[in-house]
Amino acid sequence: MKDFAFISDFDGTLTEKDFYKILSEAYLKEEFLPLFKDWKSGKMKDREYLSYVFNNVKRSEAEIEEDILNIPFDPFAKEFIKKVKDAGGDFIVISAGTSYYIDKIFEKHNIEGVDVYSNKGIFKDNGIYFDLDENSEFYSDRYGINKLSVVEKIKGNYKKIFYAGDSSPDLEPALACDMVFAKGSLVELLKKEKKEFIEFQNFSEVWDKLKKYL
Repeated sequence: MKDFAFISDFDGTLTEKDFYKILSEAYLKEEFLPLFKDWKSGKMKDREYLSYVFNNVKRSEAEIEEDILNIPFDPFAKEFIKKVKDAGGDFIVISAGTSYYIDKIFEKHNIEGVDVYSNKGIFKDNGIYFDLDENSEFYSDRYGINKLSVVEKIKGNYKKIFYAGDSSPDLEPALACDMVFAKGSLVELLKKEKKEFIEFQNFSEVWDKLKKYL
């Protein structure tokens, strides 16, 4: 059993902005607003809304890859991941986005040895499409991937589990972890649940606070 794992969401946590927001603002503009309201009101599932955005950008694969490589990645994340590994921990990503762009971002920044649990994505018809396995033990009808199921599965391999996230899909998995680093809307959600957490804006702030719990 390893001493600890640090689990992180990807969009909005390891990046400054969710990829679906980047794409929708650049290529869908006003078109997506009615669907955005339906999603926020609960009429659309998260995977349905993200699928709509990813499917309808109407970009070539080369153009989409250019968009991906321009995603603003936390400039302090790579060094933080190294410190986690040097301390004997594992860094793990759980994302309700898709590994289609996560893998490309990690490759760009030469980040290796990170397990990524996310929705499989493929390029076709000038868009990104989810390729989901409904028989997967981690399948979620709402998100594509059940983050809590992943956390529960790997918890038995570590003495301590830490979590970083920024929004509502991160709440359940965060509550199952020993300590949470939160930003965005996750902050208020954790307050309501009376779950202890540490607020942060980027990964330059996390290591000094994390090592106190190791």
